[in-house]
Amino acid sequence: MAVSGAGVLVVGTGQAGFQLAASLREGGYEGRVLLVGEEPELPYQRPPLSKAYLMGKADAAQLRFRTAAFYAENRLEIRAGARVLRIERAARRVLLASGEALPYEHLVLATGARNRALPVPGAALDGVLSLRTLAEAEALRRRLETARRAVVVGAGFIGLEFAAVAAARGLEVTVVEALDRPMARSVSPLVAAHLRAAHERAGVRFAFGAALARITGEAGRATGVETADGRRMPADLVLVGIGVVPNAELAAEAGLAVSDGVVVDGLLRTEDPAISAIGDCARFPCRHAEGAPLRLEAVQNAADQARCVAARLLGRPAPYASLPWFWSDQGPLRLQIAGLSVPHERAVLRGDPAAGQGFSVFCFRGGRLVGVESVNRPLDHVLARKVLERGGGVTPEQAADPAFDLRALAAGSGGAR
Repeated sequence: MAVSGAGVLVVGTGQAGFQLAASLREGGYEGRVLLVGEEPELPYQRPPLSKAYLMGKADAAQLRFRTAAFYAENRLEIRAGARVLRIERAARRVLLASGEALPYEHLVLATGARNRALPVPGAALDGVLSLRTLAEAEALRRRLETARRAVVVGAGFIGLEFAAVAAARGLEVTVVEALDRPMARSVSPLVAAHLRAAHERAGVRFAFGAALARITGEAGRATGVETADGRRMPADLVLVGIGVVPNAELAAEAGLAVSDGVVVDGLLRTEDPAISAIGDCARFPCRHAEGAPLRLEAVQNAADQARCVAARLLGRPAPYASLPWFWSDQGPLRLQIAGLSVPHERAVLRGDPAAGQGFSVFCFRGGRLVGVESVNRPLDHVLARKVLERGGGVTPEQAADPAFDLRALAAGSGGAR
């Protein structure tokens, strides 16, 4: 990429935005790199917010990717607390809410996503919170100091991670979920059942198949929730975790294609060659989903897409092909997912969940391994990623055979022994 005074402008200071800026400098880019973000903080990690930060095991400074000195030393400019009002593509600039115009040679949208709002009466009551930003985590941490009963709306990643923290702190916790099991859109029924049982042993109660009708309150404060079938659950804290919405409005208003995210090609380019999109806001053709367009919410995806775009801007273009992987810490459980296990047609268990030693579920679609879900079995996860990156050359019968050597297959030397 040719150096110019305008350089690379990154909208978004999350994982994707930070990684892009860092990768450009690591790759030798000498032009201007400017990151613009709405939050007032230096770029920070989000995953610990629902775990270590809520438990008081990490503070805000420990969440930062780098100190202020790193940005100064690497000539990375940051405009924190600044909102982009619109993109002016013809002039190759963005306009901030402050009225300032910032030029770009290449614009990268790393705008992430926001929490989906709860569309029921009472959602604006005091005591109804969500969790995505540092400010929201801080507010939630303060509430945990005095709360006695919590209702979690949504049994996904954030909901279950928070439920584990709240239960460990002695709160009465009820999780309300519209579907019939936890993490139904993310994991196999085998893993979902194990997660449910583990949370229930820790004192968490579940209400499945429950459509939320309203949040009840008194004097402006939440006092509980009520489901459509009349069930009532008291609470002085309600955590809403019902998914996210991609921040794609800037792209749409600029005339770029948007469909559950900013639409990009295999090189993560929008239809405007001067604009790319990465991370939670980008919908891209995924090699590991037979080329189907996907939008993934994962640290791995954000960081790898940032590296892919940085390489392209540095003159080394290559289609994005990284294997997706995810993780979730829920109390004593470490869930790790390699690949895209949902949907699948057959699930094969390796290990014994009842033995307390950890286990993995190998998920197959069309006879082909598409994902591996591991609970407290980190070696399986590491090996599964290698196997899937090689094309997933294992059959359901091999996966079911305790004698099958996954390590040998991951190393490229077969698996039978």
